[in-house]
Amino acid sequence: MTKKIVIVLKGYPRLSETFIAQELRGLELAGLDLTLISMRHPTEEKRHPVHDEIEARVAYLPEYLHDEPWRVLRSWWKARRFPHYRSMRKAFLIDLKRDRTRNRWRRFGQALVLAAEFPPDADWLHAHFIHTPAAVTLYASILLGLGWSCSAHAKDIWTSPDWELEEKLAAARFVATCTKAGFDKLQSLSHDPARIHLSYHGLDLQRFGKFEGERPARDGSDAQDPVILLSVGRAVAKKGYSVLLEALALLPKDLAWRFVHIGGGELANRLKAEAEALGLTSRIDWLGSRAQADVLARYRASDLFVLPCRIASDGDRDGLPNVLVEAASQRLAAISTTISGVPELLSDDVNGLLVPPDDPKSLSTALARAIQSPELRRRLGDAAEKRVRAAFDHKASIRQLADLFQAARGHS
Repeated sequence: MTKKIVIVLKGYPRLSETFIAQELRGLELAGLDLTLISMRHPTEEKRHPVHDEIEARVAYLPEYLHDEPWRVLRSWWKARRFPHYRSMRKAFLIDLKRDRTRNRWRRFGQALVLAAEFPPDADWLHAHFIHTPAAVTLYASILLGLGWSCSAHAKDIWTSPDWELEEKLAAARFVATCTKAGFDKLQSLSHDPARIHLSYHGLDLQRFGKFEGERPARDGSDAQDPVILLSVGRAVAKKGYSVLLEALALLPKDLAWRFVHIGGGELANRLKAEAEALGLTSRIDWLGSRAQADVLARYRASDLFVLPCRIASDGDRDGLPNVLVEAASQRLAAISTTISGVPELLSDDVNGLLVPPDDPKSLSTALARAIQSPELRRRLGDAAEKRVRAAFDHKASIRQLADLFQAARGHS
């Protein structure tokens, strides 16, 4: 009987991580048997359709050790009898000397629970994100004497210390990452660069079928029929929404536009206050989180997509935001920045418009140009869709990952 792969996730399900859910379902359809272990319980009531299609069992670790002390204690009592317990404890203590935080202790405790409750019909561990989930996975793999692998994305790469990345890269059988920028960073830290693989998430093009409709030729001249600007993303620093609000405020006052934002996030209230201070409130719709079907409808009803990605003060940044790929699949022209993996999808004035990050004036200039030219938007949107459908079908990534799992497990 085929053994299960245990996938360790930071949280599940999450509306903002459609790309992970899409990958999990793709791997199931490719014949892999999965069990999902989440470090956090869901915080959103809404779900995407793909979450209901995933067949894997989901289990939750204690989010904080003090929430379930007896479960943690029982796991430690059981795990301390495992043959590799001393090796795991030694690895943890070495890490603790360099990272004396409660979070490090939490990783240790969660790894104990993961190992003590590990499915008997599983033989491999895989972490999504190379920071906290990979730490828990690494400790559990040592304790269980099993191989493991990892998918690294964006924030987890750029906000982790190099020493920790180096050690995880050395321990993991393979690491897949979704942008060339992240790939180059990880390869530079790896003693065996062949273990690092570039694997774009791509898009399930059946869920994001071709948009056959025609968009109105709005040009910003009619206040009763404004150009619809859309952005989908969490209200966090790396998305650059404060920069976007400044850029919108710089647009000519007689230009007709309306901005629609989809997504939750910790900065939502602050952004609304900034919009009010800039006199933009009457021209913005803050819709909060939305299910995938609603997002797809908004892509099709909008004229221009905007996501001014930037590097946050803590180093956090996007990789290649999946929403840019989604928008492109619907022939929706996009404006973004030259950050990370964005130029791997969009080329300036070829299939999108790219501006420098943290530059409201350049962003405003690009917005004004695109708002006033429906022909430009049509040309860029058509080219973006061709790029996505030719190079970003998620089936290629699923085949690559399935092959990596087969090779790694066979090697072990």
